[in-house]
Amino acid sequence: MPRPRTILWALLIVAIAALGYLSWQRFRSEDHQAQTETQKRAPVRAAVPVRIAPVEKADFPVYLTGLGTVQGFNTVVVRSRVDGQINRIAFQEGQVVKEGDTLVEIDPRPFQAALDQAKAKKAQDQANLANANLDLQRSTRLGEFATRQQTDTQRALVAQLAAQVAGDDAAIANAQTQLDYATIKAPISGVVGIRQVDVGNIVNAATQTGIVTIAQIEPIAVIFTAPEDQLPEIKAALAAGSPKTIALSTDGKRVLSTGTLSLINNQVDTSSGTVRLKAVFDNKDRALWPGQSVSTRLLVATLKDATVIPDDAVQHGPNGLYAYTVNKENKAELRKIKVTRSIDGRSVVDEGLAPGEQVISAGQYKVQPGTLVTTAVASSDQAQAKASE
Repeated sequence: MPRPRTILWALLIVAIAALGYLSWQRFRSEDHQAQTETQKRAPVRAAVPVRIAPVEKADFPVYLTGLGTVQGFNTVVVRSRVDGQINRIAFQEGQVVKEGDTLVEIDPRPFQAALDQAKAKKAQDQANLANANLDLQRSTRLGEFATRQQTDTQRALVAQLAAQVAGDDAAIANAQTQLDYATIKAPISGVVGIRQVDVGNIVNAATQTGIVTIAQIEPIAVIFTAPEDQLPEIKAALAAGSPKTIALSTDGKRVLSTGTLSLINNQVDTSSGTVRLKAVFDNKDRALWPGQSVSTRLLVATLKDATVIPDDAVQHGPNGLYAYTVNKENKAELRKIKVTRSIDGRSVVDEGLAPGEQVISAGQYKVQPGTLVTTAVASSDQAQAKASE
Protein backbone atom coordinates (compact mmCIF):
# COMPACT_ATOMS: atom_id res chain seq x y z
CA MET A 1 0.00 0.00 0.00
CA PRO A 2 1.19 3.51 -0.85
CA ARG A 3 2.52 5.58 1.87
CA PRO A 4 0.52 8.60 3.09
CA ARG A 5 3.26 11.08 1.97
CA THR A 6 3.10 9.80 -1.62
CA ILE A 7 -0.64 10.20 -1.70
CA LEU A 8 -0.36 13.72 -0.36
CA TRP A 9 2.12 14.71 -3.10
CA ALA A 10 -0.09 13.22 -5.78
CA LEU A 11 -3.11 15.14 -4.56
CA LEU A 12 -1.06 18.32 -4.45
CA ILE A 13 0.09 17.89 -8.06
CA VAL A 14 -3.45 17.24 -9.25
CA ALA A 15 -4.67 20.34 -7.43
CA ILE A 16 -1.96 22.49 -8.97
CA ALA A 17 -2.71 21.15 -12.47
CA ALA A 18 -6.41 21.81 -12.06
CA LEU A 19 -5.74 25.31 -10.80
CA GLY A 20 -3.44 26.01 -13.79
CA TYR A 21 -5.99 24.70 -16.25
CA LEU A 22 -8.72 26.87 -14.77
CA SER A 23 -6.43 29.94 -14.86
CA TRP A 24 -5.53 29.29 -18.51
CA GLN A 25 -9.17 28.97 -19.51
CA ARG A 26 -10.03 32.19 -17.71
CA PHE A 27 -7.11 34.03 -19.38
CA ARG A 28 -8.12 32.74 -22.81
CA SER A 29 -11.69 33.84 -22.29
CA GLU A 30 -10.65 37.29 -21.14
CA ASP A 31 -8.22 37.66 -24.08
CA HIS A 32 -10.90 36.67 -26.59
CA GLN A 33 -13.33 39.09 -25.02
CA ALA A 34 -10.73 41.87 -25.15
CA GLN A 35 -10.02 41.18 -28.82
CA THR A 36 -13.75 41.23 -29.59
CA GLU A 37 -14.19 44.54 -27.79
CA THR A 38 -11.13 45.97 -29.58
CA GLN A 39 -12.54 44.95 -32.92
CA LYS A 40 -15.85 46.52 -32.02
CA ARG A 41 -14.16 49.75 -31.00
CA ALA A 42 -11.89 49.84 -34.13
CA PRO A 43 -13.10 52.48 -36.63
CA VAL A 44 -14.45 51.32 -40.00
CA ARG A 45 -12.05 52.26 -42.83
CA ALA A 46 -13.47 55.33 -44.61
CA ALA A 47 -14.07 55.38 -48.36
CA VAL A 48 -11.52 57.34 -50.42
CA PRO A 49 -12.99 60.43 -52.13
CA VAL A 50 -12.26 60.51 -55.85
CA ARG A 51 -13.55 62.23 -58.97
CA ILE A 52 -14.86 60.10 -61.81
CA ALA A 53 -15.64 60.67 -65.48
CA PRO A 54 -17.55 58.56 -67.98
CA VAL A 55 -15.92 56.57 -70.75
CA GLU A 56 -17.56 58.13 -73.80
CA LYS A 57 -18.06 57.23 -77.44
CA ALA A 58 -17.46 60.35 -79.52
CA ASP A 59 -15.96 61.68 -82.74
CA PHE A 60 -12.30 62.51 -82.08
CA PRO A 61 -10.40 65.02 -84.29
CA VAL A 62 -6.87 63.97 -85.23
CA TYR A 63 -4.48 66.92 -85.25
CA LEU A 64 -0.84 67.07 -86.26
CA THR A 65 1.04 69.59 -84.14
CA GLY A 66 4.02 71.69 -85.15
CA LEU A 67 5.76 75.04 -84.92
CA GLY A 68 5.55 77.80 -87.51
CA THR A 69 6.31 81.41 -88.36
CA VAL A 70 3.87 84.03 -89.55
CA GLN A 71 4.70 85.90 -92.73
CA GLY A 72 2.89 88.49 -94.81
CA PHE A 73 0.74 87.04 -97.56
CA ASN A 74 2.61 89.45 -99.83
CA THR A 75 5.65 91.52 -98.85
CA VAL A 76 7.00 94.36 -100.98
CA VAL A 77 10.15 96.47 -100.54
CA VAL A 78 9.25 99.89 -101.94
CA ARG A 79 12.09 101.40 -104.00
CA SER A 80 12.43 104.45 -106.22
CA ARG A 81 12.44 103.88 -110.00
CA VAL A 82 13.91 107.30 -110.73
CA ASP A 83 16.66 109.47 -109.30
CA GLY A 84 15.81 112.58 -107.33
CA GLN A 85 15.33 114.32 -104.01
CA ILE A 86 12.50 113.37 -101.67
CA ASN A 87 10.12 116.30 -101.21
CA ARG A 88 7.46 114.62 -99.06
CA ILE A 89 6.78 111.38 -97.19
CA ALA A 90 3.04 110.82 -97.15
CA PHE A 91 2.75 107.89 -94.72
CA GLN A 92 3.20 107.23 -91.02
CA GLU A 93 5.29 104.30 -89.88
CA GLY A 94 3.04 101.38 -88.97
CA GLN A 95 0.13 102.81 -90.94
CA VAL A 96 -2.27 100.62 -92.87
CA VAL A 97 -2.25 101.72 -96.50
CA LYS A 98 -4.36 100.73 -99.46
CA GLU A 99 -3.16 99.89 -102.93
CA GLY A 100 -2.61 103.12 -104.86
CA ASP A 101 -2.09 105.38 -101.84
CA THR A 102 0.71 107.93 -102.23
CA LEU A 103 3.75 107.07 -100.12
CA VAL A 104 6.59 109.36 -101.29
CA GLU A 105 6.89 112.35 -103.61
CA ILE A 106 10.18 113.01 -105.42
CA ASP A 107 11.04 116.41 -106.91
CA PRO A 108 9.09 116.29 -110.22
CA ARG A 109 10.58 119.32 -111.97
CA PRO A 110 13.27 117.54 -114.05
CA PHE A 111 10.72 114.99 -115.26
CA GLN A 112 8.12 117.67 -116.01
CA ALA A 113 10.72 119.56 -118.08
CA ALA A 114 11.56 116.42 -120.05
CA LEU A 115 7.87 115.87 -120.71
CA ASP A 116 7.38 119.41 -121.90
CA GLN A 117 10.42 119.11 -124.18
CA ALA A 118 9.05 115.90 -125.71
CA LYS A 119 5.70 117.56 -126.33
CA ALA A 120 7.37 120.56 -127.98
CA LYS A 121 9.40 118.28 -130.23
CA LYS A 122 6.23 116.54 -131.28
CA ALA A 123 4.55 119.85 -132.12
CA GLN A 124 7.57 120.81 -134.26
CA ASP A 125 7.54 117.50 -136.13
CA GLN A 126 3.78 117.70 -136.63
CA ALA A 127 4.23 121.13 -138.27
CA ASN A 128 6.94 119.79 -140.56
CA LEU A 129 4.73 116.83 -141.40
CA ALA A 130 1.80 119.11 -142.29
CA ASN A 131 4.05 121.20 -144.59
CA ALA A 132 5.42 118.07 -146.27
CA ASN A 133 1.89 116.82 -146.87
CA LEU A 134 0.99 120.09 -148.58
CA ASP A 135 4.07 119.86 -150.81
CA LEU A 136 3.13 116.30 -151.71
CA GLN A 137 -0.39 117.39 -152.65
CA ARG A 138 1.01 120.16 -154.91
CA SER A 139 3.37 117.72 -156.61
CA THR A 140 0.51 115.34 -157.20
CA ARG A 141 -1.68 118.06 -158.77
CA LEU A 142 1.08 119.05 -161.19
CA GLY A 143 0.77 115.69 -162.84
CA GLU A 144 3.08 115.40 -165.85
CA PHE A 145 4.66 118.76 -165.07
CA ALA A 146 6.34 117.28 -161.93
CA THR A 147 8.87 114.54 -162.31
CA ARG A 148 8.19 111.16 -160.76
CA GLN A 149 11.38 111.47 -158.73
CA GLN A 150 10.20 114.68 -157.10
CA THR A 151 6.89 113.10 -156.17
CA ASP A 152 8.51 109.98 -154.71
CA THR A 153 11.00 112.08 -152.73
CA GLN A 154 8.22 114.19 -151.27
CA ARG A 155 6.21 111.07 -150.40
CA ALA A 156 9.24 109.61 -148.57
CA LEU A 157 9.71 112.87 -146.65
CA VAL A 158 6.10 112.72 -145.47
CA ALA A 159 6.63 109.14 -144.26
CA GLN A 160 9.85 110.15 -142.49
CA LEU A 161 8.18 113.01 -140.64
CA ALA A 162 5.23 110.78 -139.69
CA ALA A 163 7.72 108.34 -138.13
CA GLN A 164 9.30 111.21 -136.22
CA VAL A 165 5.89 112.15 -134.81
CA ALA A 166 5.37 108.52 -133.72
CA GLY A 167 8.78 108.63 -132.05
CA ASP A 168 7.74 111.83 -130.32
CA ASP A 169 4.66 110.05 -128.97
CA ALA A 170 6.91 107.36 -127.50
CA ALA A 171 9.20 109.99 -125.99
CA ILE A 172 6.21 111.74 -124.44
CA ALA A 173 4.95 108.44 -123.00
CA ASN A 174 8.38 107.73 -121.52
CA ALA A 175 8.65 111.23 -120.04
CA GLN A 176 5.15 110.91 -118.59
CA THR A 177 6.10 107.55 -117.06
CA GLN A 178 9.20 109.05 -115.44
CA LEU A 179 7.08 111.89 -114.09
CA ASP A 180 4.58 109.36 -112.70
CA TYR A 181 7.43 107.46 -111.04
CA ALA A 182 8.27 110.64 -109.12
CA THR A 183 5.13 109.90 -107.07
CA ILE A 184 5.67 106.53 -105.39
CA LYS A 185 2.40 104.72 -104.61
CA ALA A 186 1.61 101.62 -102.60
CA PRO A 187 1.68 98.55 -104.89
CA ILE A 188 -0.38 96.46 -102.41
CA SER A 189 -2.58 96.98 -99.37
CA GLY A 190 -0.92 96.29 -96.04
CA VAL A 191 1.02 97.68 -93.12
CA VAL A 192 4.08 99.84 -93.72
CA GLY A 193 7.14 99.28 -91.57
CA ILE A 194 9.94 101.59 -90.44
CA ARG A 195 11.06 103.94 -93.20
CA GLN A 196 14.69 103.88 -94.28
CA VAL A 197 15.00 107.43 -95.68
CA ASP A 198 13.86 110.88 -94.63
CA VAL A 199 12.70 114.00 -96.45
CA GLY A 200 15.54 115.75 -98.28
CA ASN A 201 17.54 112.62 -99.07
CA ILE A 202 18.54 111.76 -102.63
CA VAL A 203 17.27 108.40 -103.86
CA ASN A 204 18.13 106.61 -107.07
CA ALA A 205 16.91 103.57 -108.92
CA ALA A 206 20.21 101.68 -108.54
CA THR A 207 20.10 101.66 -104.73
CA GLN A 208 19.19 98.26 -103.28
CA THR A 209 18.02 99.68 -99.95
CA GLY A 210 14.30 100.30 -100.11
CA ILE A 211 12.37 103.26 -98.78
CA VAL A 212 9.95 101.15 -96.72
CA THR A 213 8.48 97.65 -96.59
CA ILE A 214 4.78 96.84 -96.93
CA ALA A 215 3.43 93.55 -95.56
CA GLN A 216 -0.05 92.30 -96.44
CA ILE A 217 -1.67 90.96 -93.27
CA GLU A 218 -5.27 90.40 -94.42
CA PRO A 219 -5.04 87.58 -95.34
CA ILE A 220 -1.81 86.37 -93.78
CA ALA A 221 0.20 83.15 -94.06
CA VAL A 222 1.86 80.76 -91.61
CA ILE A 223 4.78 78.59 -92.73
CA PHE A 224 5.27 75.47 -90.59
CA THR A 225 6.86 72.03 -90.91
CA ALA A 226 5.79 68.44 -90.45
CA PRO A 227 7.78 65.18 -90.39
CA GLU A 228 7.99 63.47 -93.75
CA ASP A 229 6.37 60.29 -92.39
CA GLN A 230 3.16 62.31 -91.87
CA LEU A 231 3.12 63.38 -95.52
CA PRO A 232 0.64 60.68 -96.68
CA GLU A 233 -1.94 61.80 -94.08
CA ILE A 234 -1.47 65.45 -95.02
CA LYS A 235 -1.75 64.78 -98.76
CA ALA A 236 -4.92 62.74 -98.24
CA ALA A 237 -6.47 65.51 -96.15
CA LEU A 238 -5.53 68.18 -98.73
CA ALA A 239 -6.93 66.07 -101.56
CA ALA A 240 -10.25 65.82 -99.69
CA GLY A 241 -10.53 69.60 -99.23
CA SER A 242 -8.89 72.43 -97.36
CA PRO A 243 -7.80 71.01 -94.00
CA LYS A 244 -8.53 73.15 -90.96
CA THR A 245 -5.40 74.70 -89.45
CA ILE A 246 -5.26 76.35 -86.03
CA ALA A 247 -2.61 78.85 -84.97
CA LEU A 248 -1.96 79.03 -81.23
CA SER A 249 0.41 80.86 -78.91
CA THR A 250 3.81 79.22 -78.52
CA ASP A 251 2.75 77.59 -75.24
CA GLY A 252 -0.24 76.05 -77.02
CA LYS A 253 -2.76 77.43 -74.53
CA ARG A 254 -4.42 80.22 -76.52
CA VAL A 255 -6.01 79.99 -79.97
CA LEU A 256 -5.00 82.97 -82.11
CA SER A 257 -6.69 82.25 -85.43
CA THR A 258 -8.21 79.52 -87.57
CA GLY A 259 -7.46 79.06 -91.26
CA THR A 260 -6.89 76.40 -93.91
CA LEU A 261 -3.91 74.59 -95.39
CA SER A 262 -3.18 75.94 -98.86
CA LEU A 263 -0.17 73.98 -100.09
CA ILE A 264 2.58 71.46 -99.43
CA ASN A 265 6.07 72.44 -100.53
CA ASN A 266 7.32 70.67 -103.65
CA GLN A 267 10.19 68.91 -101.88
CA VAL A 268 11.20 67.43 -98.54
CA ASP A 269 14.15 68.95 -96.70
CA THR A 270 16.61 66.04 -96.70
CA SER A 271 18.73 67.54 -93.93
CA SER A 272 15.87 67.62 -91.40
CA GLY A 273 13.44 65.08 -92.84
CA THR A 274 10.59 67.60 -92.78
CA VAL A 275 8.30 69.18 -95.33
CA ARG A 276 7.21 72.83 -95.31
CA LEU A 277 3.50 73.66 -95.31
CA LYS A 278 1.65 76.93 -95.86
CA ALA A 279 -1.65 77.83 -94.25
CA VAL A 280 -3.71 80.95 -94.95
CA PHE A 281 -5.70 82.89 -92.33
CA ASP A 282 -8.21 85.74 -92.88
CA ASN A 283 -6.73 87.52 -89.83
CA LYS A 284 -9.52 90.10 -89.65
CA ASP A 285 -8.71 90.77 -86.00
CA ARG A 286 -4.96 90.98 -86.80
CA ALA A 287 -4.10 88.47 -84.08
CA LEU A 288 -1.26 87.21 -86.29
CA TRP A 289 1.69 89.43 -87.17
CA PRO A 290 4.55 88.87 -89.61
CA GLY A 291 7.55 87.23 -87.97
CA GLN A 292 5.53 85.90 -85.02
CA SER A 293 6.24 82.35 -83.80
CA VAL A 294 3.18 80.15 -83.31
CA SER A 295 2.19 76.59 -82.55
CA THR A 296 0.08 74.89 -85.20
CA ARG A 297 -2.52 72.16 -85.35
CA LEU A 298 -3.48 70.59 -88.66
CA LEU A 299 -6.69 68.56 -88.80
CA VAL A 300 -6.00 65.49 -90.95
CA ALA A 301 -8.85 63.14 -89.95
CA THR A 302 -11.75 62.55 -87.55
CA LEU A 303 -12.10 59.21 -85.75
CA LYS A 304 -15.77 58.20 -85.68
CA ASP A 305 -17.26 56.70 -82.48
CA ALA A 306 -13.92 56.52 -80.68
CA THR A 307 -13.65 55.49 -77.02
CA VAL A 308 -12.57 58.66 -75.21
CA ILE A 309 -11.51 59.38 -71.61
CA PRO A 310 -9.94 62.42 -69.89
CA ASP A 311 -6.15 62.59 -69.93
CA ASP A 312 -6.18 62.80 -66.14
CA ALA A 313 -7.55 59.25 -65.95
CA VAL A 314 -4.51 57.81 -67.75
CA GLN A 315 -1.81 56.59 -65.33
CA HIS A 316 1.74 55.50 -66.10
CA GLY A 317 3.10 52.36 -64.45
CA PRO A 318 6.13 50.10 -64.82
CA ASN A 319 4.08 47.77 -67.02
CA GLY A 320 2.57 50.46 -69.20
CA LEU A 321 -0.55 52.62 -69.09
CA TYR A 322 -3.50 51.87 -66.85
CA ALA A 323 -6.65 53.45 -65.44
CA TYR A 324 -8.88 52.84 -62.42
CA THR A 325 -12.56 52.10 -62.97
CA VAL A 326 -15.31 52.08 -60.34
CA ASN A 327 -17.53 48.99 -60.19
CA LYS A 328 -21.09 48.64 -58.91
CA GLU A 329 -19.81 48.15 -55.36
CA ASN A 330 -17.96 51.47 -55.51
CA LYS A 331 -14.62 49.72 -55.46
CA ALA A 332 -11.65 50.57 -57.63
CA GLU A 333 -10.51 48.19 -60.35
CA LEU A 334 -7.23 48.48 -62.24
CA ARG A 335 -7.43 48.22 -66.04
CA LYS A 336 -4.49 48.08 -68.42
CA ILE A 337 -5.23 50.31 -71.41
CA LYS A 338 -3.82 51.20 -74.81
CA VAL A 339 -3.90 54.89 -75.78
CA THR A 340 -3.35 55.85 -79.42
CA ARG A 341 -3.97 59.62 -79.54
CA SER A 342 -4.32 62.47 -77.08
CA ILE A 343 -5.13 66.17 -77.45
CA ASP A 344 -7.01 68.92 -75.61
CA GLY A 345 -7.23 66.94 -72.39
CA ARG A 346 -8.79 63.85 -74.01
CA SER A 347 -7.32 60.49 -75.01
CA VAL A 348 -8.48 57.76 -77.35
CA VAL A 349 -8.42 54.27 -75.78
CA ASP A 350 -8.27 51.30 -78.13
CA GLU A 351 -8.12 48.54 -75.50
CA GLY A 352 -9.07 48.07 -71.86
CA LEU A 353 -12.20 50.19 -71.48
CA ALA A 354 -15.73 50.27 -72.86
CA PRO A 355 -18.16 53.18 -73.29
CA GLY A 356 -20.44 53.62 -70.30
CA GLU A 357 -17.86 52.69 -67.66
CA GLN A 358 -16.62 55.16 -65.07
CA VAL A 359 -12.94 55.99 -64.66
CA ILE A 360 -11.23 57.80 -61.80
CA SER A 361 -9.90 61.13 -63.05
CA ALA A 362 -8.66 62.58 -59.72
CA GLY A 363 -7.51 61.11 -56.41
CA GLN A 364 -5.77 58.01 -57.83
CA TYR A 365 -2.75 58.43 -55.55
CA LYS A 366 -4.88 57.20 -52.61
CA VAL A 367 -6.41 54.29 -54.52
CA GLN A 368 -5.41 50.65 -54.83
CA PRO A 369 -7.27 47.77 -56.48
CA GLY A 370 -10.30 46.97 -54.31
CA THR A 371 -10.29 50.30 -52.45
CA LEU A 372 -13.74 51.54 -51.49
CA VAL A 373 -14.31 54.99 -53.01
CA THR A 374 -16.84 57.76 -52.80
CA THR A 375 -17.29 59.56 -56.09
CA ALA A 376 -18.00 62.97 -57.54
CA VAL A 377 -18.64 63.31 -61.27
CA ALA A 378 -16.33 65.57 -63.30
CA SER A 379 -18.51 67.76 -65.52
CA SER A 380 -17.72 68.38 -69.16
CA ASP A 381 -17.43 72.11 -68.42
CA GLN A 382 -14.67 71.41 -65.93
CA ALA A 383 -12.89 69.20 -68.43
CA GLN A 384 -13.12 71.85 -71.12
CA ALA A 385 -11.91 74.52 -68.72
CA LYS A 386 -8.93 72.37 -67.80
CA ALA A 387 -8.18 71.72 -71.45
CA SER A 388 -8.25 75.43 -72.25
CA GLU A 389 -5.92 76.38 -69.40
